Amino acid sequence: MEKFTLEILFQIIGIGSASGLFFNNNSLYVIGDNSGFLYEYNMQNQQLNQHALIDNPTQNIPKNLKPDFESITNHNDTLYVFGSGSTEKRNKMISFDLKTKTILQKNNLVDLYGLMQSFGEIKPEDFNLEGAIFDGENWYLFNRGNGISNKNTIFTIHAKNLGEEFALVAVNYKLPKIKGVRSSFTDAILVEDKIYFLSTAEDTKSTYDDGEILGSFIGRIDLKTMKIDFTQKITSTNKFEGLTFYQKANGKIEFLLCEDNDTEVLETKIFKLSLPLKD
Repeated sequence: MEKFTLEILFQIIGIGSASGLFFNNNSLYVIGDNSGFLYEYNMQNQQLNQHALIDNPTQNIPKNLKPDFESITNHNDTLYVFGSGSTEKRNKMISFDLKTKTILQKNNLVDLYGLMQSFGEIKPEDFNLEGAIFDGENWYLFNRGNGISNKNTIFTIHAKNLGEEFALVAVNYKLPKIKGVRSSFTDAILVEDKIYFLSTAEDTKSTYDDGEILGSFIGRIDLKTMKIDFTQKITSTNKFEGLTFYQKANGKIEFLLCEDNDTEVLETKIFKLSLPLKD
């Protein structure tokens, strides 16, 4: 049993169904799975700005139309926001410049997502990307196995740009269960040579329909072996869908988390999770 602390750090009014976040220079960048905006929250002056990611964005896009932005990652001064790929409207990748606060590029990843489904032997109805990491050389995309097949898969794509030729590797994982329900990837980040991930047990066999939340875990994967180091249950009630590195201090590593409340209410709680540093 890992010793950990989990606390609500603050609440942001104006963001709903938060699904990913990135902390940088006292600013927290947040995406929501039913929103067309990238949100920028200054933690010092508590000011919230929003940047349009799509044409004619709104804060509560109907479920059958939403781009379903579930994953956010960064490299240097660029943020990359990914749609989940779980329907034909959810195949976008947006590149956003943190210095100029402008969109650099919009990509439709339908061909790449189709290739990943075929290579990973994942049916389209079980394909649901909820985490992304880019280290400058490799992309790591995390399929949430909350469909019937429970395919929790990490796709490693060796390419500096996703439009280039690439090498593809897929590794499947069996994540811990709660009450007989296997948890599934909901986000991941890279800290040095370790991948930290979130997984949630949700009592549903659909990548589209929500189910009862049974709890969430944090876990760690060694980047060299791609094997899980540890997992730790951190809640029995929250559906955590966003994870970002906050700081290392006093022998602890701290993360900020957000949860998807699966409602249209524009309120988002930001949690702080502290874990003991370990090799």
